[in-house]
Amino acid sequence: MDVNVAAAAVAAVCGLAVGVAGTLAFRWSERSQGQGSGTAPSGPVLPPGVATVLSVLRSSAVVLDEHDAVVKASSAAYTFGLVRGDQLVPDELLRMSRDTRRDGEIRQRDLLLPRRDGQELEVSARVAPLGSRLVLLLVEDRTEARRVDAVRRDFVANVSHELKTPVGALSLLAEAVLDASDDPEAVRRFSGRMQVESARLTNLVQELIDLSRVQNDHPLQDIAPVPVDDLVAEAVDRCRQVAQNKQITLAVGGDPGLVIPGDHNQLVMALGNLVENAVNYSPERTRVDIDVRVTGRKAVIAVSDQGIGIPHRDLDRIFERFYRVDPARSRATGGTGLGLSIVKHIVAGHGGEVTVRSLEGVGTTFTLVLPLLPADDRGTGPDAASTAAQPSPTGPALSYNSREASG
Repeated sequence: MDVNVAAAAVAAVCGLAVGVAGTLAFRWSERSQGQGSGTAPSGPVLPPGVATVLSVLRSSAVVLDEHDAVVKASSAAYTFGLVRGDQLVPDELLRMSRDTRRDGEIRQRDLLLPRRDGQELEVSARVAPLGSRLVLLLVEDRTEARRVDAVRRDFVANVSHELKTPVGALSLLAEAVLDASDDPEAVRRFSGRMQVESARLTNLVQELIDLSRVQNDHPLQDIAPVPVDDLVAEAVDRCRQVAQNKQITLAVGGDPGLVIPGDHNQLVMALGNLVENAVNYSPERTRVDIDVRVTGRKAVIAVSDQGIGIPHRDLDRIFERFYRVDPARSRATGGTGLGLSIVKHIVAGHGGEVTVRSLEGVGTTFTLVLPLLPADDRGTGPDAASTAAQPSPTGPALSYNSREASG
């Protein structure tokens, strides 16, 4: 009898323990599913596949729950400062999310959001409901795209203006020639002006063609060893007559025999533009120096003048297309405002960089830094160094012993 009572007591205790464990398990299940009476869910689960899709999107992605807490956010959302901890930071995006959660409508807006560096971020934000409890926010950075669009619009406007000026001048001069057909002196004067405007138009069109060729993202096609001596010689030769007319001394110095890989014609164009600018913007009876040095595995070519200099406020913009420090002087010298932009794109395409230092009233120095051709690629024989310094078919190599050419 005592044994039966003990067994019944043990069975009762076990049943009670099982009942308590079952109740706890049921309550835990309710909590994990967010079905407790008046208790906030501990963490909504994303629908299957959503996390994978968000991870491959280029836009910044944020998923919010009904309490505006961040359930899931891409790394870009943290990088741009849209999410901090588990909270969405920008108030504009938070208001859009709440409105969408309230009425279930998809919303899209373009916004300016502050960045951590103090600048503004131009974004396109799109909010949509994700199931019954979640809201999906996609934010695409449009800052660079808007900047490119603005540059494109400015370029078209500048091209139209620059083409309109010489074309309009040619039209007026042609009318003047017709009206002065019985005055040979006037005809000769107007015809001379027509030649000047025609040359200006030709130069502008040619530089537009050159710029379109060098600013694309395609790799260089005609890469070959290019002796720096030849580049300097050709660049100096292009400006020799103008320098002589202004009695400007062209002085060349530095390290001879350097060889760089690249497109010969493009490199001549880049260096020639710098030397031509130095001559055009220098007063008479001054000096332009072209100095070539080796720094590590780089060839450093510096073109210095004693000209009017560039104001400090303009130094960051002189490589922009059609930007002129002094538009009146640029037109007087035949400049189109495209030369330095061409230089920048050519040098960048060759894996180098171009820098500028200037002081108003003292002069300006443009410096090209280009990678040297490895010695193994130009030969390692005893005559390799002397071969690189031999005269080229297009002109004599410079001696680099402070050789000067003046008018």
